[in-house]
Amino acid sequence: MNLFETMQTQHPTLPERYQNMTEEELRSIVERVKNKMGSRLFMPGHHYQKDEVIDYADVRGDSLKLAQLSANQHEAEAIVFCGVHFMAETADILTREDQHVYLPDMRAGCSMADMADIHQTEKAWTRLMDAFGDTILPLTYVNSTAAIKAFVGRYGGATVTSSNAARMIEWAFEQKERILFLPDQHLGRNTAYDLGISLEEMAVWDPIREELIHEAPYEDIKVILWKGHCSVHENFRVANVEQVRRDYPDTNIIVHPECSREVVALSDYAGSTNYIIDQIENAPPGSSWAIGTEMNLVNRIIKEHPEQHIISLNPRMCPCLTMNRIDLPHLAWSLESIADGQPQNVIKVDESTAIDARKALERMLERA
Repeated sequence: MNLFETMQTQHPTLPERYQNMTEEELRSIVERVKNKMGSRLFMPGHHYQKDEVIDYADVRGDSLKLAQLSANQHEAEAIVFCGVHFMAETADILTREDQHVYLPDMRAGCSMADMADIHQTEKAWTRLMDAFGDTILPLTYVNSTAAIKAFVGRYGGATVTSSNAARMIEWAFEQKERILFLPDQHLGRNTAYDLGISLEEMAVWDPIREELIHEAPYEDIKVILWKGHCSVHENFRVANVEQVRRDYPDTNIIVHPECSREVVALSDYAGSTNYIIDQIENAPPGSSWAIGTEMNLVNRIIKEHPEQHIISLNPRMCPCLTMNRIDLPHLAWSLESIADGQPQNVIKVDESTAIDARKALERMLERA
């Protein structure tokens, strides 16, 4: 049984009646439940969500910010997380025991997070310890499962975001000679390179082939990158940058650091989702931008900033498929089931995993 079949078996699918409702009926349900529950309900929405979902979010932001804001909602009993599975897990780890986190559609996952499972990681760690001894500190992008966060927490490491990755890598090198960076090789490579670590001093651990891909001798390796990536951001290519340079020579190119090293190197700016939003908001009217990130967000930025000339770096890019799982029918179902006392799709991280994952998160938050 594959993961998708398992999810369908363990969690009920969207009832047919919600699939047959009009948009007006669905919006009526969402608004009724939000009004009824008031401050007992908190709905964070990730920047990559569809407009029909983000319309009802109490706040929008990146994954860690939303998890932290969820933990600060002292009156909230139900947190309906409009994002993906690992984000809802993080919210559950940081919130109180009496608060409950729900994901409107359990199929809303993250391909990047799934590229590092705990069994692969533990096997890799054993092999790397044999090769390098106790010289490695693990770091994981917050875009990872609770189990990976817990692994990092157990071994003295921390989580990172795309905003603070440089600061956390500098901290890691104060602890050990080397780092293992999970699960996104591109964020790790781009950040380490900006800190002055050469590409030759980086190696890649391939969890499928269970081997370390490297050019330099072992003693010269400083960064070990997990062979994972974001399926959206990896689809921005050098050819897209070259096309924009030819067609729109005055356009600023801004990309997310989950893009490949080659794309980041050829762009004018690179930074987190919030960095991209801030750059556009602070840019002068009439300026031109090509943005290399998820299409729901790019389209929203275009709509909210008509005073600028904005395009996607890759005009054939699709929205993140797993983020797009959450839609108005699933949101209405989730909210109505909570209001009726029969909540669906509860996200609950077991306590032993949560304790270790919290260590990794807190080490980062202490340095925020």
